[in-house]
Amino acid sequence: MTAPFAPELSVTRWFNTPAPVTLASLRGRVVLLHAFQMLCPGCVAHGTPQAQKAHSLFRNTDLAVIGLHTVFEHHAAMTPVSLEAFIHEYRLTFPIGVDAPGEDGPIPVTMRRYEMRGTPTSIVIGRDGRIRHHGFGQEDDMALGALLGSLISEVPPET
Repeated sequence: MTAPFAPELSVTRWFNTPAPVTLASLRGRVVLLHAFQMLCPGCVAHGTPQAQKAHSLFRNTDLAVIGLHTVFEHHAAMTPVSLEAFIHEYRLTFPIGVDAPGEDGPIPVTMRRYEMRGTPTSIVIGRDGRIRHHGFGQEDDMALGALLGSLISEVPPET
C-alpha cells in the first residue's frame, strides 16, 4: 500500500523564516513536521527540544524541520505574541508556523487534515511528498534519528 501524500499546511503566521514555507516548495527534501503547543508538558520537555536537536544535527543535510504551533485548547493563553516569547526563550531556530484556527470548532485546520490526536506529534514526509511516519507522544530519539537518516540517505527520485 502506498503512503498518502502529505496535505499542505494551513498557516496564519511564520516565525524564524523570511518567507512562508510550503510543503510543495520542499518537495525533494525530507521533512520533519513537529506539531506542538507551548503549554503542552510533553512538547516542552521532549518534543520541541528533539525537533531543535534534529534541526541542529542534520543541518548539513537536506532535512527540513518545521514546527507547527497547533492550538486546540487554552486559545486565549497561546497567542502569537506568547509564542514569539516562547521561541526566543527556548532558542528555537527552525521555521515555526501557527496553524490556522478551525472554522467549526477548536481543532486547527492542519491538525484536522493530518488527523492528529494531540501534541506532540511528529510527522516525517519523504522526498516524494508522502507521509512516512505519523507519531503521537514522546518519540525515541534513536528511532526518529534512524528513520531520518535512512530517508536522507535514500537516492532522490528521478524528476
